[in-house]
Amino acid sequence: MAHMSLPSGYQRLVERLNRFPQGAPPSETLYRILKVLFSEQDAARLALLPIKPFTAKTAARVWKMPGHEAQKVLDDLAERAILLDIEQKGQSTYVLPPPMAGFFEFSMMRLRDDIDQRLLAELFHQYLNVEEDFIRELFGAGDTKLGRVFVNEPALAPELSLTVMDYERAGEVIRTAAHIGLGVCYCRHKMGHLGKACAAPLDICLTFNNTAASLIKHGVIRRIDISEALDLLAQAQSLNLVQFGDNVREGVNFICNCCGCCCEAMLASRRFGFLHPVHTTNYLPTLQAVTCTGCGKCAEVCPVQALGLVAAHDPQHPRQKTAQIETAICLGCGICVRVCPQNSLRLTPRDKRVITPLDSTHRAVVMAIERGGLQNLIFDNQALWNHRAMAAVLGVILRLPPIKQALAGRQVKSRYLEALIARMRP
Repeated sequence: MAHMSLPSGYQRLVERLNRFPQGAPPSETLYRILKVLFSEQDAARLALLPIKPFTAKTAARVWKMPGHEAQKVLDDLAERAILLDIEQKGQSTYVLPPPMAGFFEFSMMRLRDDIDQRLLAELFHQYLNVEEDFIRELFGAGDTKLGRVFVNEPALAPELSLTVMDYERAGEVIRTAAHIGLGVCYCRHKMGHLGKACAAPLDICLTFNNTAASLIKHGVIRRIDISEALDLLAQAQSLNLVQFGDNVREGVNFICNCCGCCCEAMLASRRFGFLHPVHTTNYLPTLQAVTCTGCGKCAEVCPVQALGLVAAHDPQHPRQKTAQIETAICLGCGICVRVCPQNSLRLTPRDKRVITPLDSTHRAVVMAIERGGLQNLIFDNQALWNHRAMAAVLGVILRLPPIKQALAGRQVKSRYLEALIARMRP
């Protein structure tokens, strides 16, 4: 009988990562990235961990080792920003974040010498910007996206600013965060190693709440207060950077201040033709063509090339240009409005509001349904689900529209779930 070799720890880890809605399609480059970040023993252990948050007791059980040894391993992984450790009611829980937004970024959010960050930057560039599978999966699959754009509040007319919800305001996210941390911009740090970074600041990306608390604790980012965070937001807006963050209404974990030349989402939008790799704001710029001089400043600052110049068709001025907006790809960030010297652009509400998930559980469940992976969240063999966790997922499902409820039922193929859905319908 021929010998059958078992999968390596790295292969098992890739299989584990792809049980989450935000996966990592296997490739030789991905395996090289994982070998930089983890030993094979690390990878094998991580592959056994639940998708959902877990305790040291759970890790000890699945790793089959004494509790104090499991705790030491968990602390080491958290120190290296591979796991996040979250304090809740005096108890530490742990979670293995997805690659993005997750341990890919965390590996480059500080300057460090325990790994080869230049090599890592080259591998990230190959996996994210040359190969296509990961970016297409991350930004192209499903209707619900990982991130969303925050409207540039100074670009809003006074009467329109009254219609903006608090969760749409980056400033409000900062003011209400339990913890705020400042780290190195992953995208520009990566591009810097490749000699392609722009002049935008490196230390300008913000992390919040439980994620920030863990990364601050382990020195990945530094704690800052509300005042400094608001100053950084104002600086980012003055530099025409786009505020791109967590696609949730409650518990936002990050806001990046993005440029069109380094940001993975903006690059994906242009390179692969994804119309909206992230969710847009609820606004669109409209043009007052009569006053537009065709200066082109709006086109220069647009991060996704949604603005351009076309002939104005003015018989008196045959060479005159005017701005043109491609609304299908516009993010609605409002940067163009702020830089227009003639005030020819203004933000107006979109015809249909963009729906933002309530929190990370809501987003994960909907993304899993859309990507055909809901069963991975519900039937997580390592987790020993408790009633509270089950209630959180089922609560999301029961509040979804009937079409998505039907998709959930088909994917899970559970009579229990089908009965619950049927019972909750009017």
